[in-house]
Amino acid sequence: MIEYNRKLFLVVDDFTDFRAALIGMLRQMGVNDIDAVGRGEEALALCRRNQYDVILHDYNLGGGKNGQQVLEELHHRRLLPPHCVFVMISAESSQAMVLAALECEPDSYLAKPFNQASLQQRLDRLIAMKTTLRPLLEAHHEGDHARVLEACRQVIAAHPRYRPQCQRYLVMALGGLGQHGEQERVLRDLIAERPVPWAMLALAELYRNSGRLDEARDTYEEGIRQFPRVPAMYDGLAATALAQGDPEQAQDYLQQGLRLSPNSLRRQETMGSLARRNRDHEQAARAYRQAVELGRHSLFRNPENHLNLVSSLHAQSDDGTLSQRQLVEIRQTLTELDRTWRDDPALAVRSRLAQAQTLRRTGQEDEARRLTDQALEQLQEMPGFFSAEAAMQVFTQLDELGQSQRAQQVLATCAEMYGDDPQVMDALARHTDDPDILAAGSEALEWNRQGILQYQQKQYAAALELFRRAGAAQPRNISFALNTAQSLLRLISREPSADLVRECRACLQRASQMPADDHRRERYLKLCDRLEAQ
Repeated sequence: MIEYNRKLFLVVDDFTDFRAALIGMLRQMGVNDIDAVGRGEEALALCRRNQYDVILHDYNLGGGKNGQQVLEELHHRRLLPPHCVFVMISAESSQAMVLAALECEPDSYLAKPFNQASLQQRLDRLIAMKTTLRPLLEAHHEGDHARVLEACRQVIAAHPRYRPQCQRYLVMALGGLGQHGEQERVLRDLIAERPVPWAMLALAELYRNSGRLDEARDTYEEGIRQFPRVPAMYDGLAATALAQGDPEQAQDYLQQGLRLSPNSLRRQETMGSLARRNRDHEQAARAYRQAVELGRHSLFRNPENHLNLVSSLHAQSDDGTLSQRQLVEIRQTLTELDRTWRDDPALAVRSRLAQAQTLRRTGQEDEARRLTDQALEQLQEMPGFFSAEAAMQVFTQLDELGQSQRAQQVLATCAEMYGDDPQVMDALARHTDDPDILAAGSEALEWNRQGILQYQQKQYAAALELFRRAGAAQPRNISFALNTAQSLLRLISREPSADLVRECRACLQRASQMPADDHRRERYLKLCDRLEAQ
């Protein structure tokens, strides 16, 4: 029997009467400790301070964050203890809302109205399950994959009714340990025994990530045949089609997923990107418009959606003119961008260039030139630089605004900072044929490659000299700076040196100019921590 008098509950609902009724039900069940709030932001604040045993959260809270956004943030910030039961509650029954709620994977979904008996029955089952699974849930939370495997085997042996739940964690743990052959065998056996959506998705993803695209496609298609209302199947099929070089088919698949579940921010972002690639600017604008709206209260709000929406609206017109409706939307979108991310100098430059493009399309050439000049001044004073993708967009903006020389300078800087990335260089080649840009740093790249080989052989002093050469040739290259810092830290750990510490600090200062969303930032932060620990 569940000891509800020892559980801490959180109730989140914006209707006072329903909160009171739900609290009354919980009191009848013996619950003593109950926090109750009406907004998602308040719920997050409480979860930062308390470890709840059960959270009963309404999906639609009117203004502010909804239940889906709260649960996404709780997962992302690791604010949910492994034993916590999260139940999503809603009076709505539309497919879009229900699938959106289920996609963020609450422990259960409860439709209003319900009575105390049905609530207690649901909670009894969920709490009992999580209590039994607690050893493996805690191991999973801590990322200890080997302990997850052992806990799964123990729980299955002692409580065979929880075998289906254990198998999912077992599959994830095998993947975490890199045991992909065993992971595939387990998944195939599971599907042969009884197909379930998560297992088919996991197997298809395993195929896709290992480059077995035909098998991935077959598995996704079979998954859709058996489970046509699982949006993630369409996402995976779209990603597979794109990897096979068929972006138009990928867009069609993703559109099917959006028809089922349009309230996914990331799905809308992916649709916008695909549609832009396919030059379907009307669809791109619709997707980015939805992404902007969905992002307003989301942890994953992204300024790129605002800029991509403006770019898609610009691209809709073949003759370069904009309708009054488009002009109003562009103005509102850029105003929101400037207000929300006012402290980001890179975004300020891009926003001003987008405003200048808009003015130029409406025949306001003088005002467009004035804003362009202001943006160029901001660019000159900017402490860091753009991401590679943003740099390509800035190049296009400057080129359209008649600033071809400055546009080429942007590409040259991009090549210096990201030239060790073959995908970036391929993208640059689609924007310029200037050999000074495309061949820049080839010698530095070779020194960096040799430095990596020396480092792998634990020849840290030799690696350092090669990384120093590469960094001297291209001082703005982020990877060269990080590689140099890492080699310096190896030597410092063996024989501390004030000179080497200063050099390491200077390398990390150069690397700090990377954009906030750069995939190397985690490595940079770890190196900073190691330096401070010296």
